[in-house]
Amino acid sequence: MLAKPGQLPAASPMHQSERAIAEENDIVERAKTNPEVFGFLYEKYYRSIFVFIDRRVEDRQTADDLTSQVFLKAMLNLPKYQFKGLPFSAWLYRIASNQINEFYRNSHQSRVVSLDDTHLERLFGEAGETAHRDRANLVRHLLDQLEPAEVQLLELRFFEDRPFKEIAYILDITENNAKVKTYRILEKLRKLLNLNEG
Repeated sequence: MLAKPGQLPAASPMHQSERAIAEENDIVERAKTNPEVFGFLYEKYYRSIFVFIDRRVEDRQTADDLTSQVFLKAMLNLPKYQFKGLPFSAWLYRIASNQINEFYRNSHQSRVVSLDDTHLERLFGEAGETAHRDRANLVRHLLDQLEPAEVQLLELRFFEDRPFKEIAYILDITENNAKVKTYRILEKLRKLLNLNEG
């Protein structure tokens, strides 16, 4: 099920320099032995994780509950966290993705895809197509025909603006696999688009 465009402001993409990532990892390492330090990470990422979840469940109370579960799991599993050269947020998004998947496995609700015209323009641009209103409505319909895992890849790449390295980590696949799958999905969308316009 597609959500209405523009329901929430965009989550800020956490693109960070290597230095900022390394400095943040120092904070994460301190948080492993001092739970009070975890509060800094919670404050830094709560809103972006909440927005990420809310866009996918379309219910503020559910999003709030799932976000709380993400941070509880992160805090409890922090001693197991291993630095992979990525922002700490990638690990939080991985946990959040798993929570969302678990939520849909255990509920009778349809998955939600929240997108706006900017998302569609990026998606069309990557697919080598031109966006206009009629085609945008068609793509919204076609996204409903994709598998949840395919939509998740498109969301991370085009709606969340995540680099392939982070997408691979979040979805627990290789970076090359993330790229190949994304381009296959774009090709599938292009064929569905041409089929529906023909």
